[in-house]
Amino acid sequence: MPREFQFQVSPEVAANEILLANHVAKLAQISPKEIQKVVVVKRSIDARQKNIKVNIKATVFLVDEHYVGTKIELPDYPNVTNNQEVLVVGAGPAGLFAALQLIELGLKPVVLERGKDVRGRRRDLKAINVDHIVNEDSNYCFGEGGAGTYSDGKLYTRSKKRGDVDRILQLLVGFGASDEILIEAHPHIGTNKLPQIIQDIREKIIACGGQVLFGAKVTDILVKNSEIGGVTLQDGTVINAKKLILATGHSARDIFELLDRKEILIEAKPFALGVRAEHPQELIDKIQYSCDFRGEFLPPAPYSIVKQVSGRGMYSFCMCPGGVIAPCATSPGEVVTNGWSPSKRDQATANSGIVVELKLEDFQPFAKFGALAGMEFQKAIEQKAWQLAGSTQKVPAQKMVDFTQKRVSSEVPKTSYVPGTTSVELGEVFPAFLTNTMREGFTQFGKSMRGYFTNEAILHAPESRTSSPVRIPRDPMTLEHLQIKGLYPCGEGAGYAGGIISAAIDGEKCALKIKESIN
Repeated sequence: MPREFQFQVSPEVAANEILLANHVAKLAQISPKEIQKVVVVKRSIDARQKNIKVNIKATVFLVDEHYVGTKIELPDYPNVTNNQEVLVVGAGPAGLFAALQLIELGLKPVVLERGKDVRGRRRDLKAINVDHIVNEDSNYCFGEGGAGTYSDGKLYTRSKKRGDVDRILQLLVGFGASDEILIEAHPHIGTNKLPQIIQDIREKIIACGGQVLFGAKVTDILVKNSEIGGVTLQDGTVINAKKLILATGHSARDIFELLDRKEILIEAKPFALGVRAEHPQELIDKIQYSCDFRGEFLPPAPYSIVKQVSGRGMYSFCMCPGGVIAPCATSPGEVVTNGWSPSKRDQATANSGIVVELKLEDFQPFAKFGALAGMEFQKAIEQKAWQLAGSTQKVPAQKMVDFTQKRVSSEVPKTSYVPGTTSVELGEVFPAFLTNTMREGFTQFGKSMRGYFTNEAILHAPESRTSSPVRIPRDPMTLEHLQIKGLYPCGEGAGYAGGIISAAIDGEKCALKIKESIN
């Protein structure tokens, strides 16, 4: 019977199947020749000591034991061409995994996506990077696959209690992701590989009789007698439906405004906001691995840091080893940053959002906007950044130490942010309470990570789309909107997820609840 082992080895041993088998043989007190296969189940790096170790959980098959491999098979999806339809607004992870789950349950998804397919989005990403032109419906946030498609594809989640994380990972592997994501403690697909996976998911939805419509921007949600009746698209098309999953993502401000205008209940929600900090990856490697050179057996080092500063949490967010910073505005007249890494994480720089938690009372200057107060707070900072950057997609930037000392950087070296930077005292971008918190926080970060607090680090402002500024309330049992029967607020945009995995889980949960309600 296969045996399970947990142990630590050096990075060199972890990377070599023969050395790994020899190590396991010693643990099991058997000859390496008796081992057929060592299957690594989980793997993580322990860099707390100078001698870095790799934690491994493995299943060991002996030569006389049956081993057939670990190929992941997709569910046997039925054809739902003539089955009951469910509208899904948004083709991000929440919407796409809701659609797959609907098909598995025998329902027909009709996915409405305001943006373009993954291939078509590329031209618009080039336009914002090179020409500083923002397409409001096709950008880093909007389009097939949602925000994660071209900003990294990180799969790490703390939302283990929300649902079956392994199921989502296995589905992604079934659609073409590396099976390494089933093993790694911080799984990651990479912006260069995720688009093809998203395309394959879409093709499966269509092959099973579902529909995926691009350029299908919802401009009205039809409600009669407190029940969903369908939607109206920008071109005037009306699509009738009794069930609607609203999975628009955290940047769909027009949808939030539509709900507010129609007096469909939404609430202001706290979120976090700050800057995106970029260091040389070599510097982060030295700090995290306590070495002069990383070596070939270790991946580019990530970091995670949290501090309490003036009664607020300040922390790293969406950290991208070997990555770049991207322009993520969704409307002209604003600057927004985010980060991503290719699958090999082989770029020369590391970046991370460094953000401060906000409270509802921080939105008081925008109280006249009611439930949209947080959104207007967010918008005001993004628009100020655009003005300070010369009304372009260049980003206001400052060296880290200079920022804490209120000193405009005499020159900002070239960073990975393609549209370019403008040297600005970042205190002009943010309200005083945020600026003061970040200035104190960065000095504290430097005490925890020796070498982190340096003028080699460049701050880009703002990192403002960490999560939705609103929550769309729903019944915790049925997941329907508290007022509107048949409306299922879903994913990040509704305030119930924070990343690809948790959004996908929430999409599946909404699909399951719809099936329950139909039954």
